[in-house]
Amino acid sequence: HVQLVESGGGSVQPGGSLRLSCTISGSTFGGPGMDWYGWYRQGSGNECELVSITNSDGSGKTYYADSVKGRFTVSQDNAKSTLYLQMNSLKSEDTATYYCAADGTYGANCPWEYTYWGQGTQVTVS
Repeated sequence: HVQLVESGGGSVQPGGSLRLSCTISGSTFGGPGMDWYGWYRQGSGNECELVSITNSDGSGKTYYADSVKGRFTVSQDNAKSTLYLQMNSLKSEDTATYYCAADGTYGANCPWEYTYWGQGTQVTVS
């Protein structure tokens, strides 16, 4: 069955960088029902925040939330079936659990509203 597994979280000081990975197993990048990939985060307030939405066609079409625009970058490695989230100039307000999710469409408020989502990886900036 299809699984998304996030990794790369950790603790970092403000201004630092981390790269999160979302590896797909049981399918390929852009496989059936996986046209769109989202990175979400959930902070201490337990509200879901959309970080980015990416189309799997490799066109580079990515939406970024205003809160991360210019600091975060999404990339993909089709051969490794992996989506990355490069996070630079991290701020304390970036502290959250980060999730990746995939579906045939986009627009959900939280990752678990997608067909596929991972277990999350914790990012702490302090």
